[in-house]
Amino acid sequence: MTSPPTPQAHRSPEPPLRLVKGQRLSLNTGDAGLTSIMMGLGWDPVRREGHFGDRAPDIDLDASAVLFADGQIADIAYYGQLISKDGSVRHQGDNLTGAGDGDDEVLIVELSRIPVHVTTILFIVTSYQGQTFEQIDNTFCRLVDQSTGTELARYTLAGGMPYTGVVMARVWRDQTTPGASDWTLEALGDGISARHPGEAAPQLLRFLP
Repeated sequence: MTSPPTPQAHRSPEPPLRLVKGQRLSLNTGDAGLTSIMMGLGWDPVRREGHFGDRAPDIDLDASAVLFADGQIADIAYYGQLISKDGSVRHQGDNLTGAGDGDDEVLIVELSRIPVHVTTILFIVTSYQGQTFEQIDNTFCRLVDQSTGTELARYTLAGGMPYTGVVMARVWRDQTTPGASDWTLEALGDGISARHPGEAAPQLLRFLP
């Protein structure tokens, strides 16, 4: 069994760090570190040839941030609850088509406000109408320093998958040192069968660190 990769230090890379599946990035949220991050998620429908030329169907994907404490879901931010109950995570609104360039949905996470009992946040994307990721292209998530607008890292899903949901990334708290506030990001990109966060919930425990 191989040991996990050593987290890379957060140094505001330019251009942003291109993450691969399983790669980790230390967010260093201590003194002069990150206090607020933006997780942008984007995708494009696969274009199909038709009688009237190329056409891309509307794809309604939904991004969610699921907060865990002691292996249990403690809170969530998604299209049905745009702000987590503790106020630390804010969803910026639902995109019903995936049309346009850049981020399709955005989640703002104030790391300094996350309650101490919350240890992990999973960022997931689910397909509301049941299209699989074989019909979706250029699925990505990107981490941005909210205070400066600097893109720190980006992870792009490699190829389509026969799933209706994807766990894109996780951010978890360092628990090796009492009182530590440092967080680590890891790119995941693992498929699940879920059209909304409620269906995803029973499948998420295996993604906890």
